[in-house]
Amino acid sequence: MLKSITSIICFFAFGFFNLYGQIMADASTYSIVLVNNKNVEALRTGMESTFEDIRRETDWKPYDSTYTATPKTTVWLKFELENKSKDTIINYLYSSSYFNMVYQQSNGEADDLEKNFFVPVPERMNLPTSLFTALRLLPFQKSEVYVKLGANNAIGPNIPEIYSQIKYLEFSSNNYHNQVIPIGIIYFYIISLITIFVFALVFWLRLLEKLYLYYLGYLLFQLVYGFAVLRYTVAPIGNFFKDIPELANDLFEPVQFIFIGFYVLFILQLLQVKEYDKLLAKALYYLALFCFFYAVFNFSISHFLNDFKYMGMVYLIIRSIILPLNLLLIFWIIYKVKHPLLIYFIVGQSFFFIGSILSTYIAFTNTHYIPGHFFNFKESPNIIFQMGLLAEVYCFSLALGKNVFILQKEKEKTSADLIEQLQKNQQIQEHMNRDLDQKVNEKTYELISLYSQIEREREQKTKDDFIKKIRETEMMALRSQMNPHFIFNSMNAIKNLIMTSRNEDAINYLDDFASLLRSILQNSNREKITVEDELEILELYLSLEKSRMDTDFSYTIQVTCKEELSQFEIPPLLLQPIVENAIWHGLHPSLKTEKKLTIIFDTTKNLIISIEDNGVGRKESAKKKKLHDSMGNSIVQDRLSLYNHLNDHTIHLKITDLEEDDQVLGTRTTLTYEY
Repeated sequence: MLKSITSIICFFAFGFFNLYGQIMADASTYSIVLVNNKNVEALRTGMESTFEDIRRETDWKPYDSTYTATPKTTVWLKFELENKSKDTIINYLYSSSYFNMVYQQSNGEADDLEKNFFVPVPERMNLPTSLFTALRLLPFQKSEVYVKLGANNAIGPNIPEIYSQIKYLEFSSNNYHNQVIPIGIIYFYIISLITIFVFALVFWLRLLEKLYLYYLGYLLFQLVYGFAVLRYTVAPIGNFFKDIPELANDLFEPVQFIFIGFYVLFILQLLQVKEYDKLLAKALYYLALFCFFYAVFNFSISHFLNDFKYMGMVYLIIRSIILPLNLLLIFWIIYKVKHPLLIYFIVGQSFFFIGSILSTYIAFTNTHYIPGHFFNFKESPNIIFQMGLLAEVYCFSLALGKNVFILQKEKEKTSADLIEQLQKNQQIQEHMNRDLDQKVNEKTYELISLYSQIEREREQKTKDDFIKKIRETEMMALRSQMNPHFIFNSMNAIKNLIMTSRNEDAINYLDDFASLLRSILQNSNREKITVEDELEILELYLSLEKSRMDTDFSYTIQVTCKEELSQFEIPPLLLQPIVENAIWHGLHPSLKTEKKLTIIFDTTKNLIISIEDNGVGRKESAKKKKLHDSMGNSIVQDRLSLYNHLNDHTIHLKITDLEEDDQVLGTRTTLTYEY
């Protein structure tokens, strides 16, 4: 952990220790330097010494420049302040240390004040600035002060001073005026990034492309970095990191590597590096991952270990690796990538590289602390780095605009090529149509000349016979589909009986199936059979299904007049697939204890065949069939369509869902015979 200067100041009204003299708090002097001051004594101790131990020490010596702290030792100072005036006086202890503890005792009561760089401003008991500790002395009051000097100082050697209120106000005023320009530059940097961020966000929301997402990440973490730098200034607006100083300090380095990681991913997308060199693309991708990993690692070390000396060494090592590697990748990209936007990358990367090198040099040589130097202004390393970043952002913003222009040009070219091709196709089509029309006209003229009206009628009759033959062939094909479909389902039923050890039922079922199959084979080559014959096949089929489903299933066949059924003809095996569908897809999946099937042949006026089940209904059946319709139903629809076309009477099929109070009661299929 960084051994910052911790100043502990204590005031006692009883004067347990005698000093050579007192420092006058009401003196007109602007400031008093404590080193080599005859009224200030010093003591060198170990780091573990407490304030109570120091109070008991007697080996105090005059304070001079030889008293400097080391990583293993610390230096204590003590002196006395006295206010001889009748007014309350406020003096200010100036120290470049980030840490001070102040104990002030008046009238037997001690007040402790804390000056800590990592304490949020609203929680500080002292002034918002981290350089001063306010010392308040009442009229005619004496206060004894103890100061602890640490080994590591914030900026150069730590030479503590006592400032009068006038000197403090003058220092604050000069400090504010000296920071006006740096603060303005930082504000310009932040506002520019926010403006570009909004435009990039609009593009990303519109296009949802990785290119703009990575650019948003690049801009967002640059904004965080900008606000983190603003914290070290006296900026009045947007300085919210002063309320979370410790987190801001821990994030300062990681956010820089996070936006570098997003920058690398952005370059991969912008220049389409993978199309030119896959190895280079992979190297850039892993570099981005390394930046993200180092950011997490750096934050963890800084937040949990708080070892600034170690982090300073890591800071130097990482930059000594990243900067040369960055330069190498720049030349690699320039050599391999031939993208139209490459020039924007080169210029932007050059600005970034110059800003990084210059800011690193200034930070490690302390050039910005040299009075009168060109870079002697507040946060000059960070501001120079920000200017390099901002110039790079401007370059990439122009590159994104150019990229949109290129994409638009490519789109326009593609559209123009497509329109040109369509025009050519249209011209070819028009030319072909003209040729075709000419040939058709010529042929028509020849046919009119060669053939008479009788010949045309004969040709028409031949055509009609041919169409009819085609439809009859299609009808036979549908019947050939019907037989294998029914046989497959029947064999499955036999297999089910055997697997459930119902052997006798299986034998009986097989006998009935053989009889049914014989009837099917006899009728399969016929175009039409009577409804009476169809009823016999249906009764045989239902007896088979009854045997298979046992007591769960019952059926009823109602016939108005069986003899009249012989007057009506229908395609063979028309009813069986409808009944089969009602059993397999309506009744079989139903959980009802009694599964009923009712078949009615009504010949009162005309033939109406009604097949009704109390199954699960079509909607539930469709779910269980996973949207695959029954093959039998599909064939029935096709057969009826062809049958109606070839005959002078028609058979209409209607399927009705039976429901009551939103409860599914089953399904009814109605076949109506009409002349």
